Amino acid sequence: MPSSTTWPCAALSRADLGPRTTLRVGGRARWLLEPTHPAELAAAWCAARERGYLPRLLGGGANLLIADGDHPWVVITTERMNRVFRPGADLSGGAERGAEPADADEAILRGWTEHLPEAPRLVAWAGAGIPGVVRAARDLGWSGLEGLVGIPGHMGGGVAMNAGGRWGWMWDVVERISVLTPDGEMCELPREECDPHYRDGNLGGAVVLGVVLRLEPGDKHVIRETMRDYLQQKSAAQPVTEHSSGCVFKNPNENRSDGKSAGRLIDECGGKGRIRGDAIVSPKHANFIVNRGHASATDVLELIEEVRGLVADKTGIVLETEVQVWRAE
Repeated sequence: MPSSTTWPCAALSRADLGPRTTLRVGGRARWLLEPTHPAELAAAWCAARERGYLPRLLGGGANLLIADGDHPWVVITTERMNRVFRPGADLSGGAERGAEPADADEAILRGWTEHLPEAPRLVAWAGAGIPGVVRAARDLGWSGLEGLVGIPGHMGGGVAMNAGGRWGWMWDVVERISVLTPDGEMCELPREECDPHYRDGNLGGAVVLGVVLRLEPGDKHVIRETMRDYLQQKSAAQPVTEHSSGCVFKNPNENRSDGKSAGRLIDECGGKGRIRGDAIVSPKHANFIVNRGHASATDVLELIEEVRGLVADKTGIVLETEVQVWRAE
């Protein structure tokens, strides 16, 4: 793919998006922009808006289904914004720095941490992988992120979507966030100014640049064993090692579903194991659709609608999609 220097960061034209998602399906974007730090992401966002595009944000590709084909989109990836640190110590393991001088990069870090206690806080940029942040907390002996073990994706998406489940939620430990508003303004929001809820960080279209996590001192051995136990439970119940986007549907209102989850409803209605092309409703957990190797986005979308219709016909409940779908324009 040809690259371009006409954008304020590295850019690729006609970039394949499917391999950048956990489901491994999807088409190509007209431009894929690759900022390396928050200020560069803001510049890329503003440049795209000035050229008439409404940019889309791509993190680790979890909870995302991208339609097949060539799309006239500008997509900004946070892949190269992989930094996690605590005041005075970088924990990102030598992640890439951008083209900006080191002193400018460090100025951003100082701006985020100068008013924070030294511990127990972690600061992560949007592109920091959730698994890496969870490991960093574990290795420091800081508790609070154990329930996110095994969850893929980047911190930006995890905050925006309030990643997690019955073992714990991302916003349980969020102290404040740095965001880019749709108009291109960078600002910080303390947790008390946000109203996150189930599967939604409730950010009103703002883009997450980074997050401050407030954790608690703990016993490293206990934290490690708790994470191992949670991961075993998840692996037994979910296809965590297979290519999926995560849960496809939100759990419905408990009063309407008699307390049944989306997965249980799909299973009881006969949806588990249904197939379209190389996409299958997971035999392990009916709220996951797995790419067995060569599925297309069309296969997955058709299977989603088949399952939704099946549950609606048998129960009267119309399941709401949790996975974000980027449809063809």
